[in-house]
Amino acid sequence: MSEIERESMEYDVVIVGGGPAGLSAAIRLKQLDPDLDVVLLEKGSEVGAHILSGAVLDPCGLDALIPDWKEKGAPLNTPVTEDHFYMLGAEGEVRIPNWPMPKLMDNHGNYIVSMGNVCRWMAEQAEALGVEIFPGMACSELVYGDNGEVRGVIAGVFGLEEDGSYGPNTEPGMELLGKYVFLSEGVRGSLAKEVIAKYDLSAGKEPQKFGIGMKEIWEIDPAKHKEGSVTHTMGWPLNSNAGGGSFIYHLENNQVYVGFVVHLNYENPHLYPYMEFQRFKHHPMVAELLEGGKRVAYGARAISEGGYQSMPKMVAPGVALLGCSVGMVNVPRIKGNHNAMLSGKAAAEAAVAALKAGRASDELSDYETEVREGAIGKDLKPVRNVKPMWSKWGMLPSLALGGLDMWTNSLFGFSFFGTLSHGKTDAAATGKATDHKPIDYPKPDGKLSFDRLTNVSFSFTNHEESQPAHLKLKDPSVPVAVNLPEYAGPSARYCPAGVYEFVEKDGEQQFVINFQNCVHCKTCDIKDPSQNINWTVPQGGDGPNYPNM
Repeated sequence: MSEIERESMEYDVVIVGGGPAGLSAAIRLKQLDPDLDVVLLEKGSEVGAHILSGAVLDPCGLDALIPDWKEKGAPLNTPVTEDHFYMLGAEGEVRIPNWPMPKLMDNHGNYIVSMGNVCRWMAEQAEALGVEIFPGMACSELVYGDNGEVRGVIAGVFGLEEDGSYGPNTEPGMELLGKYVFLSEGVRGSLAKEVIAKYDLSAGKEPQKFGIGMKEIWEIDPAKHKEGSVTHTMGWPLNSNAGGGSFIYHLENNQVYVGFVVHLNYENPHLYPYMEFQRFKHHPMVAELLEGGKRVAYGARAISEGGYQSMPKMVAPGVALLGCSVGMVNVPRIKGNHNAMLSGKAAAEAAVAALKAGRASDELSDYETEVREGAIGKDLKPVRNVKPMWSKWGMLPSLALGGLDMWTNSLFGFSFFGTLSHGKTDAAATGKATDHKPIDYPKPDGKLSFDRLTNVSFSFTNHEESQPAHLKLKDPSVPVAVNLPEYAGPSARYCPAGVYEFVEKDGEQQFVINFQNCVHCKTCDIKDPSQNINWTVPQGGDGPNYPNM
């Protein structure tokens, strides 16, 4: 692309991604040095448009970043008032008492929030400090310096031809260059993926693990609503087919978040995560809550689950990875936003110290040290074995042994198990179709459960149809020649938005990519058993437009 002429703008720090990590970094940079030139680029149509999270927020990150957040009107309006945990069977449930659980599992002092609204509020705080925020600006390429360091990004490319080439109406975008570049794209971001591969940042680390999280917002009968109530479940309907579970959070205005997570290391390629979610809502406990209510929104996204041992090296020359670009979710707590905020704060502090010392475009090693040895590491290290225990030994043994491990780590700082390995990647964990039984799923009833395409319309996703598909196949023959006969075409099921389908035409199977449906969850990039799908950014402003998710 060297022949493409672009405008170029110089900043002290360029931040990619307007989630909690990127916004925290932007705010902290300007708190420490108001004279810094800081720009934040967000691919969504507005900050918050692509934010999908449960979410019960531990406010420790916000406390550290903006201690007077209450006085400044942060939208943390619903404190947790009660906390329930259930083991589900097909027709009933058993409540697991709270008292045996480690203190770290307690939600007292946390808040049920819309992370989209929290990020919108954080963007207002950042702009008030002088941060330049450009929404609708997808960052499609990295810019490298003469010595191989990351110098910036190319953002705002619009109007590519259908084959991906530059045409007469293409807007070539801009180069935004910085002394440091922060990548806070969320899970499996395309630029972070490139950086991790280029600099071999995962060397010596466990493979990252992922889940697919799906969520609906429901408006329910006021008589059934319990503002501040938090419920988590495990067991049915997944049982032994996959790890995962659900959450039900009662926020204000008679609304509830109903969500379902499926760990992506499942073996049976016939598993259909979206339909497991829809089936879950027919459990008597859940159905009774939702009956008479109305679903008002839907979304999905991947979740990083590898934890402490899967975090790659976070810095390379000129660049730092923040938040979910590293993978900072505390799996048993089902929380990562607080760590994302703390990572942004730590990266900003390291960058300001470096800039004051006259440095630029080198490795911010102090940032990595703070993440691994500071509050984030202390949050993640005690729970590092919960996920691999579940993967190796199943739900019930991991529930007992994981609880023991969290207790010994929390009280005494050691584990009887050391640090367990995750083993295979989620893609490699996928088994052959002939080795597993197909799963029969009930048809959605249109009241509690819904077909996939109808639900996707409630994500308000949109993509300009004349642009090239942002979902790239490394080898176009693989879906029909390999994945269909060997794995029964799993992309038709693991995608929560119905992007992929196999259709018969003239007696032959064809692979169709309906990229307009994409909700940017990245599951295809993660779970495809042949690792043949590469998720890249579409043009800016495209994708979901989540309301208060």
